[in-house]
Formats: sequence, structure tokens, C-alpha cells
Amino acid sequence: MRDLKRHSSEELHKSIKVHPFESRREWMLAMMKKVVTPLSGKSCFQLWQPESHPVELSNEKIMHQKLNYLHNNPVASGFVQQPEDWHYSSAIDYYGGKGLLDIILIEPMIVTVE
Repeated sequence: MRDLKRHSSEELHKSIKVHPFESRREWMLAMMKKVVTPLSGKSCFQLWQPESHPVELSNEKIMHQKLNYLHNNPVASGFVQQPEDWHYSSAIDYYGGKGLLDIILIEPMIVTVE
């Protein structure tokens, strides 16, 4: 988990810094710098929270709860009005559309608003 977090945060940080058309670049870089904690080690930026609390997806109820949480994050953050409007989400697949990636749906989907 540590290596995944380190690699993905470094790659995303590099991509954000060099992407010429990213309109939120300065804001994202400032936020990554602002949240640095003592647990970040020597890093001058942080993407992931330092804790790692794996949750076993042991039954459909827990899977749906976590999936709904993920789908509703962009709505709760005010980026979109509906989960299926977030371009990088699998939510559109659950609403009958086609997302960026091929996914295997967890059926039946229980849609909740949190």
C-alpha cells in the first residue's frame, strides 16, 4: 500500500505540474503542499492520507455502501450535480451509460444519496 501511494502520488504530482491545459493546476499543487503532515516523511507534497485502513468487501451491502460513497464524492465536493456527471466515475455505467473504462457491474445496484 505504501509503495502504491508513493508511486501514484509522485506520478500525479508530476502530471499536474506539466499539464499545459489543467485549469486547476495551481490550486491542486497548493492543496497538495498545504496538507503535508509529519507522517509524510521528507515529501513536500501529499496526495493520500497517511492512514491505511483496509475494509474487507465481505458482502453486497458493504460493497454497495463503498461504491455509493465513491460515486457521491464528486457531488458532495460540489464538482457535479449528479454522480453520473463525473467524467472519471463508473457511476455513469450504473445509470445505463458508458464510462471511460470497461467495468463489471455489482448487481443489483442500490442507489442512495448520502
